[in-house]
Amino acid sequence: MGDIDGNVAQVFDVLEELETQGVDVAVFPELTVCGYPPEDLVLKPGFVEDCVDAVAKIAARTGETAVVIGSVVGDRDLFNAAMLCHDGEVVLEYHKRLLPNYAVFDERRYFTPGTEPLSLVEIKGVKVGIAICEDVWSPTGPMFELASGGAEAVLVPNGSPYRAGKALGRDVMMSSRASDNSCAMIYVNQVGGQDELVFDGGSVIFDHDGQLIGRAPLFEEKVLLADLEIRATYRKRRLDPRGQELPTPQLPVQVISPADPADDQPLANPLAADIAPHLGRLEEQWKALVLGTRDYIQKNGFSEVGVALSGGIDSTAVVALAAEAVGADKVHAVLMPSRYSSEHSVTDAIALCENLGVKHRTIAIEPGHQAFLDMLATSFEGLAEDTTEENLQSRIRGVTMMALSNKLGWLILTTGNKSEVSVGYSTLYGDTAGGYAVIKDVWKTDLYDMCRWRNEQGDGEVIPVSVIDKAPSAELRPDQFDDQSLPPYPVLDAILQGYVEDDLTATELIAAGHDEAIVRRIVRLVDIAEYKRRQSPPGVRISAKAFGRDRRMPITNRYRG
Repeated sequence: MGDIDGNVAQVFDVLEELETQGVDVAVFPELTVCGYPPEDLVLKPGFVEDCVDAVAKIAARTGETAVVIGSVVGDRDLFNAAMLCHDGEVVLEYHKRLLPNYAVFDERRYFTPGTEPLSLVEIKGVKVGIAICEDVWSPTGPMFELASGGAEAVLVPNGSPYRAGKALGRDVMMSSRASDNSCAMIYVNQVGGQDELVFDGGSVIFDHDGQLIGRAPLFEEKVLLADLEIRATYRKRRLDPRGQELPTPQLPVQVISPADPADDQPLANPLAADIAPHLGRLEEQWKALVLGTRDYIQKNGFSEVGVALSGGIDSTAVVALAAEAVGADKVHAVLMPSRYSSEHSVTDAIALCENLGVKHRTIAIEPGHQAFLDMLATSFEGLAEDTTEENLQSRIRGVTMMALSNKLGWLILTTGNKSEVSVGYSTLYGDTAGGYAVIKDVWKTDLYDMCRWRNEQGDGEVIPVSVIDKAPSAELRPDQFDDQSLPPYPVLDAILQGYVEDDLTATELIAAGHDEAIVRRIVRLVDIAEYKRRQSPPGVRISAKAFGRDRRMPITNRYRG
């Protein structure tokens, strides 16, 4: 995001490779030169001017290969635009028409919908149109207008962020758009992490019949090359979805490279694109967490990370994910046992580090814990012990991790999962202290499944089975277990998914069969924990509704439903 010079350099590198292979047209993702989503950067006139200058540089660099790139353009009105460049100039500029303003999207805050008349370009005799991301999700949107106006292929730059299960549904929808409009579609999606968002790639090419021609892998940058055959029949006749021949004149066409008579002949040796497989749910989510964590760390200038490793499932998973993201040699696990820490927690933590090759150190917090108790003794005199003394231990650990961060330059990764984040089962300025929350959008029950999946990947028992099997505990008092404060996680997560992700009220959850007392208690915990979530670090979004960008609730709120 905002690395305009770096993004232009990447475009140049790819173009140099493609031009040697005689590629007719190259398509890059949405807002290529600045990254997506740029948010309030677009409110800076200088930023927009730099983006426009970058487009001019790319256009001047182009030759025989036509290039589609994205950029912010405009003055008083700003547009999310895609430009088709060829032979040193911008040949076609398209402004996104359907601006998403839901979930993580707020494009209407920044951009004006495009209203310019649609037009096409002819590349090697093929009539080509451009649409951007949301424009092709509507069955009656620009894709329909372009195809009805004579387009034989539509080039679609995208910034489509990941959520679990989206890739398959996206492919089904794109196939339908292509077949419904009898128009080939080249759908190119951004890859990488941007703050909370992960863009999963998975770019696809569909022919006029909605048949898959090529698919790039998920979560990996890829140059996907393919020969797309546009059959002669589509140049002679265009039908609308009802089978009626379309009237002329159709959309205006600018010819940038004319047809060769040989182009109407079947290709002798067409270049077949790779078709990367879809991934299973757990692998998909694991890779999303790895990519989002890696890019947040590296793009923000960190090389090493620190994790407070307790020996529990949450911190264990974070260490394993971090090791895969940046390399085990860049991950530092810190064991901070207290007077209540069990022996198996320490041995499990050490076993994990040895399995992964992660460096670890032990800093016992007992001296600091006792010092704080002594320091506060007069103020606490006559008062019974409660969660104050428990939370003190977590806050000592938070201070310790931040001291290591300051001194050694680590980015601290926090370890709270979505179940705990939902109900506030965390200590503000304690285990919430850090720079990035890797698993904040992962339900506890899903985390167990992910860890079991990770151990099935053929490289041995990475995550000690004892960590997966033992009862979860914060270990802040003797014989403490999570289910003393919360319902069992399968019960808890079912209620939370309904309340947090599906927007059900307490009344609706009770009507669905959940225990009324438990529902009322959990809903209250979620509501009163909003102030904690506002002060917690960002983390990878993998669900349809994550805290922060998706779910935005008032802190001061008496509605209980």
